[in-house]
Amino acid sequence: MPPKPSISEDTWTPRTRRRESPRTLLRHGAGFVAFSTLAGVMLAGMALPVAGALGLSAKNGAESFEEVPDDFKTPPLPQASNIYDAAGGLIATVYERNRRVLTAEEMGTTVRQAQVDIEDARFYEHGAVDLKGVLRAISKNAESGAAVQGASTLTQQYVKNVHVEQAGDDTAAVLEAQRKTLGRKIQELKYAIKLEEELTKGQILTNYLNITYYGNQAYGIETAAQRYFSTSAKDLTVPQAATLAGLVQNPTKYDPKAHPQAAQKRRDVVIDKMVERKHLTPAQAAEAKAAPLGLKYQAPRNGCITAQAGMGFFCDYVRQVIKQDPVFGKSAADRKRLWDLGGLNIHTTLDPVKQAATQNAVSRKVKVTDPVSAAATMMEPGSGKILAMAQTRPYGIDKSKNETVVNLNVDAAMGGGSGFQPGSTFKPIVAAAALEAGLPATQSYPAPNRIDWPTMRTCDGTWKNTAKGTKEGSVPNESPDEVGPYELKEAMARSVNTYFVQMEQEIGLCAVKQMAAKLGITTKASGVPLAELPAMGLGTQEMSPLTMANVYATFAARGTYCAPRAINRITTVDGKEVPVPPAQCSRAMSESSADILNTVLLGVTEKGGTGGKLGLDDGRQIAGKTGTTDEKKSAWFSGYTANLATSVWLGGPAGGVPMRDITIGGTYFDEVFGASGPGPIWQLAMNDAVRGMPEEEFETVHIPNPAPKSSASPSGSPSGSPSQGGGSPGPSAGPSAGSSGRPHPGPGSSRTPRSSGSPTER
Repeated sequence: MPPKPSISEDTWTPRTRRRESPRTLLRHGAGFVAFSTLAGVMLAGMALPVAGALGLSAKNGAESFEEVPDDFKTPPLPQASNIYDAAGGLIATVYERNRRVLTAEEMGTTVRQAQVDIEDARFYEHGAVDLKGVLRAISKNAESGAAVQGASTLTQQYVKNVHVEQAGDDTAAVLEAQRKTLGRKIQELKYAIKLEEELTKGQILTNYLNITYYGNQAYGIETAAQRYFSTSAKDLTVPQAATLAGLVQNPTKYDPKAHPQAAQKRRDVVIDKMVERKHLTPAQAAEAKAAPLGLKYQAPRNGCITAQAGMGFFCDYVRQVIKQDPVFGKSAADRKRLWDLGGLNIHTTLDPVKQAATQNAVSRKVKVTDPVSAAATMMEPGSGKILAMAQTRPYGIDKSKNETVVNLNVDAAMGGGSGFQPGSTFKPIVAAAALEAGLPATQSYPAPNRIDWPTMRTCDGTWKNTAKGTKEGSVPNESPDEVGPYELKEAMARSVNTYFVQMEQEIGLCAVKQMAAKLGITTKASGVPLAELPAMGLGTQEMSPLTMANVYATFAARGTYCAPRAINRITTVDGKEVPVPPAQCSRAMSESSADILNTVLLGVTEKGGTGGKLGLDDGRQIAGKTGTTDEKKSAWFSGYTANLATSVWLGGPAGGVPMRDITIGGTYFDEVFGASGPGPIWQLAMNDAVRGMPEEEFETVHIPNPAPKSSASPSGSPSGSPSQGGGSPGPSAGPSAGSSGRPHPGPGSSRTPRSSGSPTER
C-alpha cells in the first residue's frame, strides 16, 4: 500500500493578505465585479461577446450585488442516527442524509490536500474569488469559443452545496439551487465573501468536506470513506483519498463501483495535481498510481428495514415516539426536523436477550407462511420499559415474503393496525374496578349459564337491553356445566362470562371505563374512544399487545401504572444530552386491591385454572389470564411474574381467520384457545427470558374457598340481583343510553358448548 505523504498540512500556510468587506471590494471598481460575473456567465454556458459582457457586468453586476441580502447562514448538516438496544448493541442506522460530521483533525491531512489540489489549488492564496482563475478561464473559454473551464473557488462551491442541502428532497428547489444564472453567481459570490470574512480557510474546507456529496447516498467525507473503502477519513491512503477527491466533480461519471476505469483515470489526475503542489513526490505518485482501486464497498443500509433480526418493528416504534412526543418538539414540524437532522445516538429500553427469546418463541410456534400470525410484547413492571417486541411476520415491504410494516404490537397511531379483541384477558380490569369499589375478594354472584344483558349504569346515563329474550340479547358461558353461584377466584379461574357481567351490573360501566383509563386504556387500538357497552368487560373492543402487556405489568407492580417507555437516553454526536420522555407513573389501584387481584390471577395458572399447564421450568410464581374471542378469531395469553410481564396475541393479521381445523407452526388444532395457542408461545418466551433473573414472589392474600354448592342452578335461570356476597344492589333506572341499537353480544355467544367438566380454555 503506498505510504501517505510526509508533507504536513502546515506547509499550506496562506500568505498574508488583507480581508476586505463587500463594499470595500466594490469601491475598487466595477472591473472586479465584471471579471467575477463574467466568469459566472461563462460557467453558465452563456455565449456573450467579451466586450459586451464586461460592460453589462460592470453596470448590472454591481447593482445586483448590492441587492443580495447579507443573511447567509451555515446550516447544521443532517447526519445519520444510530439506535441501540439496552446493552449497547446497534439495532439500526437511520438517516435522511447518510453523513457523519467530522472536525479537521478527525479528517486527517491526506484527503484535505487532495481535495484542494484538484478543486482549487490556489485556495489558500486567494480570497472569495480567484482573479487569476477568472482570467485563465476567460482565456481558455475565449480560445475554445465555449465555456470549457470554470473559475468558481472552493468557497463558492461550498455556498452552492449549502443551497442544495437546504433544498432537501424538493427536486424543483434542488434544480433551482444548481441553476447557472448570473443572479445565482452574484449571490454565491457575495455569500462567499461573507464566509471568507467570518471563517478561516481551514474551517471552510472542513465544512466543504462534510457537506459534499460523493454518490451512492454518501454525504461527507467520512461516509464516503466508509462507503467505498470501509475505513475512516483519517485513515485513507493516497490512492483512496485521490479517488474520493476526484469523485466530487461528477459522482455518477466517476463512480468507482459503476465505472472503475473512469474513476481510476480521474484518481491519477488528482495524484498528478498533488505532485504539482508538492504534496507528493514523483516516487510516491508512481507508487500510488500503480495501486488498484481496492474498493471495499459497503452498500447503503438505511432505516428500520435494516434492523437486527426481529427488531425492525421496535425500531419503527422509536421513530414514532420521537415524531409524536412533545418532549422532542412543540410541533410536529419541530419533531420531524429533529429526526431528519439526525446525528443522534438513541439508547433504548430493548433488552437483547429478552428480545431474542420473544422473537424465537413467535417464530418457532408460528410460521411466516401460516394464515395467522403472532405478536408479543414484554415489559418491566414498575417502570414502563418495553423490553421486547416481536411478531411472526417480518418487517419489510415484500408481500410475497409475507413482510409487513404494520406493527401488530401497537396502536394504529404508533404504526400499528386496528388491534384485536382481547376477550377474557379484559376481565381482570372489571375485577380491579370492583375491588376498588369496595367489593370483597369473596364476592359471589348467581352466574347462571346464560343471562339477558342486564340494565347498566354508564357515565352519562343508563344502558338498556332492547333485545331481551333473544340470542342476541343474552350472553352464555362457555360450557353447559358452568353454572353458579361463583365467587371471584373460581369465576376468574374458569373465566365465567355471566359472573363478570353481573359484576359489571353492580359497579356500573362507568367504573370499568374509569379503571381502564387508569390502566392506560382510553381508546381502542384504532384511536376510537371506548364504548360503554356491557360486552366491554368481556373484551370485545380491540386492543394491542403492548396495551395489554402494560395492564398486566401494572398488576405485577402492585397497582402502579407506568406509561410505556422505549427510550432511555439520547445524545448528540458531540455528546450533548437530548431530553427524553421521563417515567410517567401513577397509582391505578391500591396495593391491597392489586394483591387480591394477583392472588386471584395466580389461581388461573394453578391446577383447575384455564392456564394451569403454562408453568415455567424453574417453578417460579406466575399469574395471568387466557382469552379467546368469538369464532376463535383471536386468542391471547397475558401473564406475568412479579418482575416481568408479557402479552401474546395469536390470530389473523387483518382479522377474519377462524382458528378451527387449522395447522399453525406445523401443529394441528381442532380449535385454538388462549391456553393452547398463545399460551405455549408465552411459556417458551418467558422460560428463556427469566433465566438469570431474581425469583421474586407476589404479595398474596388469603382468600377462603367458598362452601360446597348445595345444588346447581338451572342453566336457564334468570339473572336475578347480585347475591348477598357483598356490594350494592343492581343499577337503578335512569335515562336510556345506547338503547336505540342492538346490544353487542359478549364473547361466547356463538360458541359450541363443551361437554367436559374441566375448566375451559379461554
